[in-house]
Amino acid sequence: MTPLVEVRGLSKRFGGIHAVDRVDCTLGEGEVVGLLGHNGAGKSTLIKVLAGVFPPDEGEILVRGTKREFASPAEARAAGIETIHQSLALAENLDAAANLFLGRERLTPWRTLDSDRMEHEAAGVIRRINPAFTDMRKPVREMSGGQRQTVAIARALHFDARILIMDEPCAALGPAEARMVLDTIRRLKAEGLGIFLISHDVEDVFEVCDRVTVMKAGAVVGTVRTADVTREEVLAMIILGEKRGAQAGRA
Repeated sequence: MTPLVEVRGLSKRFGGIHAVDRVDCTLGEGEVVGLLGHNGAGKSTLIKVLAGVFPPDEGEILVRGTKREFASPAEARAAGIETIHQSLALAENLDAAANLFLGRERLTPWRTLDSDRMEHEAAGVIRRINPAFTDMRKPVREMSGGQRQTVAIARALHFDARILIMDEPCAALGPAEARMVLDTIRRLKAEGLGIFLISHDVEDVFEVCDRVTVMKAGAVVGTVRTADVTREEVLAMIILGEKRGAQAGRA
């Protein structure tokens, strides 16, 4: 099948620094691919290129087999790519519905905010992700970490994203909330979404990812199927920068 996303020979330089160096990777429908590596490995720059924040210096990005060039995050979103940053970028004083439609508000025929419609639509997508989420009118500042993640994911899904980039979604969450986020990732995967998951937690990666792509010094060390490797072998790839006894998955 044609991948949702295919990256070919992608490079990005900042002066003399090769932040991303001839990277190849793919993401298929209903697949979760972990992006692993130490700080400075190039993961953040790679996802910023995919998200339209930076233009690549070399290489190309294909979405469903079509070459795409993103001049802005809005163009990446229009292509179905949404990024859920670790900071989540939520307005603390607003409730779930207001955050979901922030900057894309629904209006009545009289050009006033259609609050009832926004709350109804927000409730539908949020409860699809987290059936236990009930307090739609609570300000984000009063929500738990898991509830905040739910709002951020719902905001991406409501506008037809099929490709999610999730940056450390379980960071700073307790065990129960982290479990909820991982369960959400499984549900989205079952719906056919493709997810790039950036995480430093190898246990989380092995729990939900089909493959992992390990980066070091801007380059890809290797892409392997989680079913074919051990956690120790993946850690060796991260630390030593070389594949250890692993068979490459499709790249």
